[in-house]
Amino acid sequence: MSKSTYLFSALKIRSLTLRNRIFMSPMCQYSAENGVPGPWHMVHLGSRAAGGAGLVMAEATAVSPVGRISPSDTGLWNKEQTAAFRSIADFISSEGAVPAVQLAHAGRKAGTAEPWNGGGPIDESWNIIAPSAKAFSPDHAVPRAMSTQDLGEVQGQFELAARNALIAGFKVVEIHMAHGYLLHEFLSPLSNERTDEFGGSFENRVRFPLAVAKKVREAWPSDLPVFVRLSATDWIPGGWDLEQSIALSCELKKIGIDFIDVSSGGLLPDARIPVGPGYQVAFANAIRRDASILTGAVGQITSGRQAEDILQKGAADAILIGREFLRDPYFPLHAASDLGCEINWPKQYLRARR
Repeated sequence: MSKSTYLFSALKIRSLTLRNRIFMSPMCQYSAENGVPGPWHMVHLGSRAAGGAGLVMAEATAVSPVGRISPSDTGLWNKEQTAAFRSIADFISSEGAVPAVQLAHAGRKAGTAEPWNGGGPIDESWNIIAPSAKAFSPDHAVPRAMSTQDLGEVQGQFELAARNALIAGFKVVEIHMAHGYLLHEFLSPLSNERTDEFGGSFENRVRFPLAVAKKVREAWPSDLPVFVRLSATDWIPGGWDLEQSIALSCELKKIGIDFIDVSSGGLLPDARIPVGPGYQVAFANAIRRDASILTGAVGQITSGRQAEDILQKGAADAILIGREFLRDPYFPLHAASDLGCEINWPKQYLRARR
């Protein structure tokens, strides 16, 4: 007899009902040409949908050419990219998973080589922009501090990318405000040294990320969810922290954001992060409790039993799986077996089911 579990219970968010609470975390593949996803992305994302995930999220997808981490990032700023994503999103849906995409701008961490090519800056002519003219590290180029015109243009780029995501068939968009990329750079006083209405106080530092979130929420259908990924802490004294993350999550909820995907770090290369199994779960728990918003836990969650325990304790509403999905595209099928829970397998694979 199949056991009842939290991990394999449905989760309803607005009009969507997700078949379980295992979400594939967005993970950059650095394998696109001119921002266009290709066969690799179809296989990478599609296999996790066939593997039983409730939601499959495409990698950090740039809202503009200069917003790419590397020249090999995916994008959603033109029709060719949008059309290429359509078949991928359709396949994810056909396998019973919800197709999602993370919209991103790399800010001062843009214009670098792919990790297997060293990951360093590659082109001094790349128009790198950020809240302030402050480089990510001594090895990175100093960005240009964004003008009022830049702020308006980036808001419009996120809005257009959201509209393109809908045309492409995605049912969820996630706004990337984590890992030291552009919107996180505005949030943290360690990277935002502006003296105008977008810098200084907490209210000023959150102003631009909230404006972007509002643009996306208004562009996205009211019956479909919008997620936000946050770095709950910079892991550096004087930086962005959990208290501010809770306060921001309250403001995001007011404008219609449905779910906070809770990560951490990424703002500075020398942060000392105590990485270990479930090391970010407490942040998801605190934001869920104090901001009264749905949250997802992520970070070294590698088994069904560990994920189930997090949900049973009420620390999060869903589990985002990253590296474990790279090791095992069929993680949900194996997690269900470990938990004594029966879930549907692809009919093409039924002969292998025990």
